[in-house]
Amino acid sequence: MRKQQPITELVFDGDNNIDPYGAVVPPVYQSSLFTFDSWESLEQAFADKENSVIYTRGNNPTVQFVEQKLASLAGGEKAKLFSSGMAAISAGIIHFLAQGDHLITLKNIYGPTATLIRNVLVAKMGVEVSYVSGECLNEIEQAIKPNTRLIYLESPSSVVFSLQDLEQISALAKKHNIATMIDNTWATPIYQKPLALGIDLEVHSCSKYLGGHSDIIAGALIARQSLIKDICLQEYELLGAKLAPVEASMLLRSLRTLPLRMERHQQSALRVAEFLQQQPQVAKVFYPGLPSFAQASLARQQMTGFSGLFSFKLNTDDLAKIKKFFNALILFQKGVSWGGHESLIYAPAISCSVEQTPEHMQRMGISYSDMRISIGLENAEDLIADLANALAKL
Repeated sequence: MRKQQPITELVFDGDNNIDPYGAVVPPVYQSSLFTFDSWESLEQAFADKENSVIYTRGNNPTVQFVEQKLASLAGGEKAKLFSSGMAAISAGIIHFLAQGDHLITLKNIYGPTATLIRNVLVAKMGVEVSYVSGECLNEIEQAIKPNTRLIYLESPSSVVFSLQDLEQISALAKKHNIATMIDNTWATPIYQKPLALGIDLEVHSCSKYLGGHSDIIAGALIARQSLIKDICLQEYELLGAKLAPVEASMLLRSLRTLPLRMERHQQSALRVAEFLQQQPQVAKVFYPGLPSFAQASLARQQMTGFSGLFSFKLNTDDLAKIKKFFNALILFQKGVSWGGHESLIYAPAISCSVEQTPEHMQRMGISYSDMRISIGLENAEDLIADLANALAKL
């Protein structure tokens, strides 16, 4: 039988449906605990806590069903859902690191992840950190130390959307017995499969494209079974960041349409990016889907498509003018996060100036002229007209 396409795997449940009546929407097991018929059956469940349904803080049938869908989509053996993307990121990073260990990561990573590294790993755990651009393999190789335990990636990276060569980095890491972890939220498993390129652990903020409707907060880790088992029995269970069954059911609803939504996000984003790079008020557009993108060749080598999130730099440093442009937008709502049905605009410097040190902001190269936009499901020409009107204010 031919291998099914992602849209088919996400829509068709077949014999895996957990509803005994054959409902096309699997039931929500809104229960905190599950009972057993004997001492022996309960004892057997505790002997296999990774897979057994005992207490919803550990496992829940609804959540497990969605985890199976995610693991299959990403090409991983097993997935674990968390109550937020940061819960998943924290559990994954902490799993690999202990006091005195060394971490290599990017200058441009998700803001809260950078804060976790600085305020928890460095300040409280005594972990050493080296920051790299990630664009050059030699740069990463030179940063490796005898105590390096993890290389944490995000491709494309935050704000500037630079890429890392995942296959080369994973090979380098394996050579030195170093674990690799990547935030793959931007591309989703639809357009990028890091596990197939040798990365050990893949993390997602399911609040973004996987959720897709701006009504879920969730996170996921995907990897080989042995690694997820270790995380389940340690960080996941003890930190208690479980995903509620209702939210898991909502996530399943969203996964059904993920390939279709990603195709629309990509098509509209490319059209908007092409428009912006032709405008004199725009200094530069950072979108891996553009042929003019500096790493376009690598983008097409390790990704099969592109999402709807990108950034551009306005051709002015005048904050009053920047705010005038920002506030003139109507269809682009102003807010954090991304990946939902709605188009959003955000200036990363707003939060970075509060959450990050001046040194880290300088390292990231962020200024108030940098705009990040998430292209939703609206008509692309309507979004372009909205941007054109706001750019005219400059």
